[in-house]
Amino acid sequence: VGGDAIVLEEELSIGGAEGKGEYLFSELRDIDVDDEERIYVLDTKEAHIKIFDRTGRYLKTFGKKGQGPGEMSRPSSLEITPQNEVAVNDPSARKIHFFSLEGNFSRAFSQTDRAFFSDPRVDEDGNITASYMIMEEEVTYVLKKFTPQLKDLLPIFSTKVAKYPSINPFFPQCYWDVMQGNKLVWGFADKYELHVLDSEGKLEKKIIKEYDPVKITEEEKEKVIEERFGGRENIDPTVKLIWSENHNAFIYLCINDEGRIFVRTYEKAPGRDEFYYDVFDPDGKYLAKISLKSRPYVIKKGMLYTIEEDEEGYQAVKRYKVTWKY
Repeated sequence: VGGDAIVLEEELSIGGAEGKGEYLFSELRDIDVDDEERIYVLDTKEAHIKIFDRTGRYLKTFGKKGQGPGEMSRPSSLEITPQNEVAVNDPSARKIHFFSLEGNFSRAFSQTDRAFFSDPRVDEDGNITASYMIMEEEVTYVLKKFTPQLKDLLPIFSTKVAKYPSINPFFPQCYWDVMQGNKLVWGFADKYELHVLDSEGKLEKKIIKEYDPVKITEEEKEKVIEERFGGRENIDPTVKLIWSENHNAFIYLCINDEGRIFVRTYEKAPGRDEFYYDVFDPDGKYLAKISLKSRPYVIKKGMLYTIEEDEEGYQAVKRYKVTWKY
């Protein structure tokens, strides 16, 4: 696995069809790993987080459904912050919750005025970068940096988007991650251009790469219609679907603990059910193209952590040892 540049060797699997009791998951959505290599697993359906040690042994569960302190509705992402806290985004309840690494609830901040608050990333100063929608006469997609108390700090990017009943299922979105030194790497996927901002939010450099656009197939359109509407027959007659001709330039980016930037494209590896990722060094220099079958949620201490699902729908957390060939 991994193509010509890296080799991935599976080291650990938690859950899957053989999972029982605390090792069985309902709907995994996100994972992260602390400095002791404990694995934090977010189950969005159960609205809780399970902790496993580096050997995969279950340690504890924290969080539950509800509306009280430390209780969640349908959490969508988690992050181990530089402050050694667990930040959990709960857009259904329009809150972001903070817990200690042991799972003790600390505080929560409201997002009531920010619809679809997504993927908060916390830097070394505790500032938070996230996206959200402003639902007014025109709908605006916004990427912004906030203070640790979730007050507006720095606008980064915004754009108008189609308003219901017009829908673009392949609408380009922003992707971002935080580097050491409070640098932010972000890009709007309508083109292959990443922006590296310094700790003050000033543009330090751009990473631009040529690519061959990948066409959106009719099969992909039908799949989206089935997943989003339950079939064409269920689409409201007033809805106007706006189809892009090609996929966006990329769909995901993450940064490992060495500052390498991984960008997932829509290009698939020949003969394999794997997508190509472009890898750049911390200075933006292109290093390699690798193929992965699953999104890398965490790449840390030479290990890659991901969530995989088998044909029967059972989910498992996997850890792979990463060996670079150069």
